[in-house]
Amino acid sequence: MTSQPLILLVEDEAGIRRFVRSALEAEGYRVHESEQCARGLTDAASRRPELVLLDLGLPDADGMVFLREFRAWSQAPVIVLSARKEEAAKVSALDLGADDYLTKPFGVAELLARVRAALRRRKTGEQGSVVRFGDVVLDMGKRSVDRGGAAVHLTLMEYRLLELLARHAGALLTHRRLLQELWGPNALDNEHYVRVYMGRLRHKLEEQPARPRHLLTESGAGYRLVP
Repeated sequence: MTSQPLILLVEDEAGIRRFVRSALEAEGYRVHESEQCARGLTDAASRRPELVLLDLGLPDADGMVFLREFRAWSQAPVIVLSARKEEAAKVSALDLGADDYLTKPFGVAELLARVRAALRRRKTGEQGSVVRFGDVVLDMGKRSVDRGGAAVHLTLMEYRLLELLARHAGALLTHRRLLQELWGPNALDNEHYVRVYMGRLRHKLEEQPARPRHLLTESGAGYRLVP
């Protein structure tokens, strides 16, 4: 029998640890707790969690330190849980490799939805190359896109943007990361590139392009594909 995913919770507030652990264990997840950045890095290396929930305000070091060092050797999803509401903090964490950012206080339903999305992304990356959303089927192995059973023609850049979002389905990708990976470091000031191509994808793939259900904008931060 396959064991349930192990989630590493790096959080110094005991009350939040109890709340999060209770919610996760009720869904069948295994949970290990770390109260400090250094301890969390050691536990991550030894236990190899499928997902990390990370607070930024840790007593021995900023959570950004954990994120930077963890990303040097692991691609496991990281969801930041933080009281920092500033857009700059959110974007910095995402640029360092966080998959998502949840602002405290948060509810159980939202936490579990973010966890499921992050774990789906990991599973898709490891096990398959087909992503479905709405009536769209993206087969990354065949480099094909179908909608309602009919082939959809995408330009090379439209396809590359869709594929990048699909490989990180459920995760929030910043403008900076999308520009870096698709257009290179010289295009980091050209956020309109992404807006233009997202608009084209929505017109080709969304039922109501003006009210998208799957290719979503997170104001001031970036974009997310929700299967």
